[in-house]
Amino acid sequence: MINLQQDADGFIRMSRRFPDSLQLSVTFTDGTAETFTGRRLNELYDEALAVFRDKNNLDAKGFNRAQAKPIHRRNAIGFVPVRPGMSH
Repeated sequence: MINLQQDADGFIRMSRRFPDSLQLSVTFTDGTAETFTGRRLNELYDEALAVFRDKNNLDAKGFNRAQAKPIHRRNAIGFVPVRPGMSH
């Protein structure tokens, strides 16, 4: 089982998707722990990515079609917000 640690800002580091059936333990800053499935963390990652892209006026693929200047190779996120009770 993989153990992820929540940082002081309420995020876990997650720069890739996990296999759906994988069990992951998230330890929160208050000391409690909760077990997530890879599928649930992938859902949370997708939600956080959608919010990031919306706030930065990017399309569904992560590109800003309105600007002509170069765009970073990867407009993605590396941190996902989590809190106790989100594993359901």
